Amino acid sequence: MKINKSSSIAIIDDDHDLLDLLSSFFRQKGYKSISFTNAEEAIIEIEHKRIGPDVIICDLKLPVLSGMDFIKRIRKTNQALPIILMTSEGSVETAVEAIDLGAYDFVLKPLHVPQLLISLQRALFLNEIQNENNNLKNLLNEEFLTPHGIIGKSSGFRKALELAKRVSNSRSNVLITGESGSGKEVIARAVHELGSKKDGPFIPINCSAIPETLLESELFGHAKGSFTGAHEKKIGLFEEANNGTLFLDEIGDLSISLQAKLLRVLQERKIKRIGENQYREMSARIICATHKDLRKEVCEGKFREDLFFRLNVIPIYIPPLRERKDDIFPLSEYFLKKFSQLNNIPLKGFSSEAIEKLESNSWRGNVRELENAIERAVVLSTTDFILPQDLETNDPGLIFTNEVDQNISQIFGDETMTLEELSKKYIGHIFDKNKGAKEQTARDLGIDRKTLYRKLKEMNIN
Repeated sequence: MKINKSSSIAIIDDDHDLLDLLSSFFRQKGYKSISFTNAEEAIIEIEHKRIGPDVIICDLKLPVLSGMDFIKRIRKTNQALPIILMTSEGSVETAVEAIDLGAYDFVLKPLHVPQLLISLQRALFLNEIQNENNNLKNLLNEEFLTPHGIIGKSSGFRKALELAKRVSNSRSNVLITGESGSGKEVIARAVHELGSKKDGPFIPINCSAIPETLLESELFGHAKGSFTGAHEKKIGLFEEANNGTLFLDEIGDLSISLQAKLLRVLQERKIKRIGENQYREMSARIICATHKDLRKEVCEGKFREDLFFRLNVIPIYIPPLRERKDDIFPLSEYFLKKFSQLNNIPLKGFSSEAIEKLESNSWRGNVRELENAIERAVVLSTTDFILPQDLETNDPGLIFTNEVDQNISQIFGDETMTLEELSKKYIGHIFDKNKGAKEQTARDLGIDRKTLYRKLKEMNIN
């Protein structure tokens, strides 16, 4: 636990000997301290901002103003300042009342000073965490933010967000489409936060990240002993998300059997755990997302048509970042401030050349790739500004400016093809380049081996 020992402590007690003891002890530990014999005097100094303690240690029984009344006064103007209360009354009722009023902790007299030190350090640590969180929240107070605290000023993104706002209180199913990393979960959270279920949980799950054998159990839950390894009963995500929102990302990767079960849930609003016969009511809102063209998947027999029409009541499309050039600089600014704060690296901004480089890149990985690039640049930067060379990388999966387009042109010529055809041809090129080494191919493409095997099977490549 990292503690700033230049922190200031205000100690309030009408016992002069105790004040001297505590002041001397904390000074020896490297802390600054200021003492008061009554709470009224401390209140005046704090309210007039003549002192700004990080923690207050206060006795319960004081002349003029009691410790309880002192807490009430402080909390009117400062909700976050930690207050540790000292008392010789060891009743649970007093402790509960003090905590309810806003005391951080409660210690008994005669004091065990090392125990008081631990309580103080925890209070300072909590204070430090709260300040860091506030600083990160303040990063969002920029002109390019939407009224809902979401970064994005391009017309395409604003259109998607406006549609999310309009459907947030409806019960209609929402299907969010867009490339991986484009911000589908951001829009899903906006639907949740702006709607009537905002006080309930928001539970996201990536359907492609969990093996099919486990996904059904994750979604529906299971009874004890329903299959090998089911040692305890499990509540599924449909139930956990009750009164809230369940976000099913990459819904296009669901197996046909699970698609049928999802359709039944959406129609009947009931679920049944694996190994049980009892149906349970399901009150969660379901929001789905995919990077796939589900209409094409339906035509190819890979996605149920009835489920597609059930999901696609309110379609929301998120344009890729390369089509939202207006969002690149605001997002880069936010990520710069975020990672500068987290890594304690005081950077002033981007050079004009770095901005030009960011805005000219195609960002195949969209916002996720941009965030990773800025984090890397912040950590590796050796000047006060991010320079173009800070954005260079040896990662073959991240190529800046137009290098990707140049490489594709060299491989495929000027032939016009669909994105799916281009994807398959590129996978085949990398597979051949690696002489059939699947693990290296998956690594170069930035996908897991399971996805690569499925892609190769679709391409009839052994």
